[in-house]
Amino acid sequence: MPTIVNQGVSVIVSATPNVLLLGGTTEASALARMLAQAGVSATLSYAGRTATPRAQPVPVRVGGFGGVSGLATYLREHGVTHLVDATHPFAATMSAHAIEAARLAGIAHITLTRPAWTPVPGDRWQPAESIDAAIAALGGPARRVMLALGRMHVEAFAACPQHHYLLRFVDAPETMPSLPRHSLVIDRGPFTPEGDAALMREHGIEVVVCKNAGGSGAQAKLIAARALGLPVIMIERPCVPLGREVHDPAEVMRWLNHAAASTAERGV
Repeated sequence: MPTIVNQGVSVIVSATPNVLLLGGTTEASALARMLAQAGVSATLSYAGRTATPRAQPVPVRVGGFGGVSGLATYLREHGVTHLVDATHPFAATMSAHAIEAARLAGIAHITLTRPAWTPVPGDRWQPAESIDAAIAALGGPARRVMLALGRMHVEAFAACPQHHYLLRFVDAPETMPSLPRHSLVIDRGPFTPEGDAALMREHGIEVVVCKNAGGSGAQAKLIAARALGLPVIMIERPCVPLGREVHDPAEVMRWLNHAAASTAERGV
């Protein structure tokens, strides 16, 4: 397989890409469909937090890689030429590992992520730099709180046991959350603003806690909170290493096509 040297690092360039797609997001699934339709060799990797992920049109692997070195070894051993990080915007560790592993393996890397949400008129957002900051913001009298965080970090909110929490999981948990007061809804999106507003009214929600995941797929709860005049404690995204970043699966396809065309033009 031909290589070129870019700033002292050998980078694999192939006219027939072999893509490893780090997924778990709506954008990753959309890109997987595009790759399959274009006949591009690709594997979609999940962290494995969802028990019943949606069926995909490309081969799927589940589980971790064993850190940066493990991921770099996987890239080399499986002849991966392009690494696409389409993990959740809060998967900062995995994103950092992806950038470094691609560098070590000498392959191309790109991040497919959603633009962060920004408040619009009518929103009542209170920014929080972290989960701990969001917990601190819940200090005070008991309220009915919608924790729109999935399963992760829920247990940390036991530090504020005075509240009644509404939880919504994709899968039923093997063990129930230890929050002393909570209601659990098992449901899978996409959700609608009307449906989320009805859910909030049914449970008497007074405040929503969520991560700034961005995109349109998870925005229904924000539109519902705005319509109901509810405050939102918005957990800001973690800092991640710089790298090439796009917001549309079609941009990744153009990136892959450009790499292949450039290789063909050089006659390699």
